[in-house]
Amino acid sequence: MDEKTVPILPCRTLQPVVDFYTALGFEVTYRQKSPNPYAVVVRGDVELQFFGMKHYEPEGSYSTCYVRTGDVDGLYREFRAGLKAAYGRIPTRGLPRIGPLKDMSYGVRQFLMTDPGGNCVRVGQRMDSDARGGRGNRESGEDGKARPPEETFARALHHASLLADSKEDAAGAAKVIDRVLRLADQRPTATQLLRLLVLRADIAGRLGDEESAASARAEAAGVRLTAEERESVRDDLRRLGELGGS
Repeated sequence: MDEKTVPILPCRTLQPVVDFYTALGFEVTYRQKSPNPYAVVVRGDVELQFFGMKHYEPEGSYSTCYVRTGDVDGLYREFRAGLKAAYGRIPTRGLPRIGPLKDMSYGVRQFLMTDPGGNCVRVGQRMDSDARGGRGNRESGEDGKARPPEETFARALHHASLLADSKEDAAGAAKVIDRVLRLADQRPTATQLLRLLVLRADIAGRLGDEESAASARAEAAGVRLTAEERESVRDDLRRLGELGGS
């Protein structure tokens, strides 16, 4: 048996979408203008198909698919390089865009990118239990399903990340982080604080709140970390540098 699932995703016009994926190293293997616009792009074993809709609104799209890979770091580097070459910069806001590479609390290392058609493509790799200093560990219930972390700050980071990246609810994510950082009876570890502040700076930028973004970046840059701690949050430190905080 050799079944394969291929997502068929909508867009308003094909050309910007095709240009986006060719910048990522995909090859256009099929193109049709009539009776309905249609295109197929392929990169290795990944195949995506697109159809055009005149009255489609990319900004309101809920279309998404997941690409599993054995080298998410390598794809992330290649995709960013391809986008920079094609667009003259790495697009991180609006359409199209590519988000940060993150270790998720549910045991996946992933990044999200959204094409000009508003389709969100999640690219991820399941982490081993010992991967990245144990950060691949995840809590699960008797049914085997992942559970959110129970510790206060880890849970806040988990929910804020989901709100910001998966639900695109930046305002909701900001509220989660602001609330947990105002707690008087609990304090995060240095790495937790760094990760929360970097995400808060990122979110503020998306909301156009440059004052809050600058404040969060400055506070994050001032967090003192050991060499081991810096290694455990290297993705976040890289993101802080991209945001202009280091």
